[in-house]
Amino acid sequence: MAVPITLRGAEALKAELKQLKSVARPQVVEAIAEARAHGDLKENAEYHAAKEQQSFIEGRINELEGTISTANIIDVATLPQDGRVVFGVTVELLNIETDETVHYQIVGDYEADIKLNRVSISSPIARALIGKEIDDIATVQAPGGAIEYEIVSIEYVA
Repeated sequence: MAVPITLRGAEALKAELKQLKSVARPQVVEAIAEARAHGDLKENAEYHAAKEQQSFIEGRINELEGTISTANIIDVATLPQDGRVVFGVTVELLNIETDETVHYQIVGDYEADIKLNRVSISSPIARALIGKEIDDIATVQAPGGAIEYEIVSIEYVA
């Protein structure tokens, strides 16, 4: 199944994959070889730690390769700018109750990061916003109850 991801998100995953293959993998192979040179592997903590790190790196490489190969990469800048909230857009929302504004970009699951105001397409807030237009009210079912947001602006930028 193709997973949606922004162009920026896909580039970040490709950069991580390249770093793992060209830097981290060779470093851990070298660490394993060095630990082997110390002799008895049964009681060699460095060897076991390096093997565990190698397992993690190989697992992450496989995960990234699978994600990238099945990704539906969407360049936000090329989307039709019809004034609706769609995958990849950045929205400015006004919390009707508190009068506070927030900005979120709707992104794929693999690139979501609330610290960077990137929310997953599968999150409750994104599901409430998709298809809405400026001045529409979106009701988000949050753990603490329903929150109403007015859509102030929609930006189609990467």
